[in-house]
Parts: sequence; C-alpha cells; structure tokens
Amino acid sequence: MRYRYFFITVALFISLICSTANRVEASTMTPEEYKIKLRMSLYEYVETATTIPWYFIAAIDQYEHSIRNARRDLPDSTGPVGIHIDPKIWSGMLNPNSEDDNPASIQFWGGLGTDGNSDGKASIRTNEDMLLTVSNYLLKYGNDEANFRIGLWNYYKRDKAVGIIMGNARLFQKYGTIDLNKKVFPVPVRTHYTYRGTWGVARGWGGRRSHEGTDVFADYGLPVRSTCYGVIEMKGWNKYGGWRVGIRDINNTYHYFAHLSGFAKGLQTGQTVEPGTLIGGVGSTGYGPPGTSGKFPPHLHYGLYKDNGLTEWSFDPYPLLRVWERNDLRARKSR
Repeated sequence: MRYRYFFITVALFISLICSTANRVEASTMTPEEYKIKLRMSLYEYVETATTIPWYFIAAIDQYEHSIRNARRDLPDSTGPVGIHIDPKIWSGMLNPNSEDDNPASIQFWGGLGTDGNSDGKASIRTNEDMLLTVSNYLLKYGNDEANFRIGLWNYYKRDKAVGIIMGNARLFQKYGTIDLNKKVFPVPVRTHYTYRGTWGVARGWGGRRSHEGTDVFADYGLPVRSTCYGVIEMKGWNKYGGWRVGIRDINNTYHYFAHLSGFAKGLQTGQTVEPGTLIGGVGSTGYGPPGTSGKFPPHLHYGLYKDNGLTEWSFDPYPLLRVWERNDLRARKSR
C-alpha cells in the first residue's frame, strides 16, 4: 500500500510539472484533439500509479464510452472518462450513504471506491478516482494479460465484452494512441461503382427478411478495403452473404463486408487492420453452399451493427458512406 501511494504522488508531481505546458498547447488544439490528449494523460497517470499498461485502461474506458452512448438506461458519456459504476457498488451495497466519498467508510462497507488523486476523497465524479478504482479491482487478479482477462470477465460477466476490450487494447498498443476514428469508403473512389440507400428493403431469398446494409455495385474484383481501424472478428462463408468479413472498430461498431470474390492474401481472424487495408474483392458469392457465385450482379454488401453491451442491432450505413466518400474525394483532390 505504501508503494502505491508513492507512485500516485510521483504521478501527481509529474502532472503538475506538465500542466502549464499543456495549457499553452491546448490553446492551439481543436476540442477533439484536446479531449484525446486529456484522456491519454489520465491513462498514462494510471499506468504510473498501478503499473497496468495504459492501453488496457484505455480499452476499458473506450468500451464504456461506447456502450453508454448506445443505451438509454445509462447516462450519456460526456466527460473524458466513460467508465460508469453503480453508486451502491462504489460506496458498498450495505452502506447507508450511497453518496459516500470517505475512503475509510467505503472500505468498511465493502465498496470499490478509491481515492485516486490523494485528495482524501473517493469521489465517483473524479476521473482519477474512477480509473484507479477499476485498476485496483483488476490488480487483484494480476497485471498480465491472462489474469486481466479473468478480471474483466468477473467484472462484466460477458465473453463478448472481454473480447471487444482486448481488441481495443491491441489496437491502442499497436498504434500508440486512442485517436483511431478515421474512416474511408470501402472501395477506391474514382472507380466504377454505384450505390443508393437500400437498408430495410425486403429480401426474399431464404425467407422474408430485411436488407441490413447498403449494396455497392461495382466491377468484379474491385478492391474492398477496411473502412476503419479494427480487429477482424469473422472471416468465412455464409449462405446469404457468401465470402464475408466482419471487423469491430474501437466504438464497438461491427463493419460487415459480404459477397466477396475472395479474401486478401494472409487475412486472418484476430488480425488488426486500418482504414484502407485490403480485405478482398467485389464479387457475387452467396445464396447457396460454399462456392456458390453468380446468382446476382457483383456488388459489395456493406452493413453496420452496434453493440451496447446487451444486444446488437443493424443501422443504416448509407449516410456514413456518403460522408466517407466525400472525405476520400477531398483527400484525393488535395494530393
């Protein structure tokens, strides 16, 4: 315990030294750039205080940001830290004061709340306190990846949550930043393709169902690219989608690419990708057993699905495709 408070003191000292320089630098940043820098400084502070790598803490926080903004039963995430802990769990289930911020009484009542910035309070509304509380919970299991997974499962009781968080951690570790929101159009712009809004249109093959995506009609074999930074969750055959790939981004959105002519060489599930990574080619596979092709004109079926920690649903990708296409066209003009 003595060493933990020593590391917290060191982290606070470093943050005080850097605060003046950060304020000067912040004046030249956009609001989004400043928010990213603030979040990164908090994660690095926690790493110094706990020895847990910053990207593990960032991955949990990113997951919580995404599920809070996708659910109606949780308050929206507006601050730099997205982690939400029920006040009764924070203060202790039997604690008569659900707003308790006294570290000693919280500990007495078996609550999780921790004083993360050495101000004598364990406040559920303080960024450092929230991050240190989750970190201390995970440290009970160890700070290596295997035990980190066990701690996550015991916290969320959901295999999918563990997988998504670990995917986020791999992306943050690989790229050294949480600024991974860039998106691109799924096929190269200025090529021969066409698309329109077809989400929700009825489909008949295999029984009546709704079209959960946008069809991008294009030349056979035209390169299909990852639209995002993400992790490949799925690669293989489906009787409806043919050869298809699924990629999960850091905002807990699943990007679905179907009817491919084939896959890029070496593409594997669990692989990290970035915007523009080749994943396959436009094709006409599907509507039958593996290898079935040619039952419809070649096109890419592109779908988007959102997970909120409880369930997953499809939403219309067409408006976002229009934005990404315009951005790609603008980028080509500027080169």
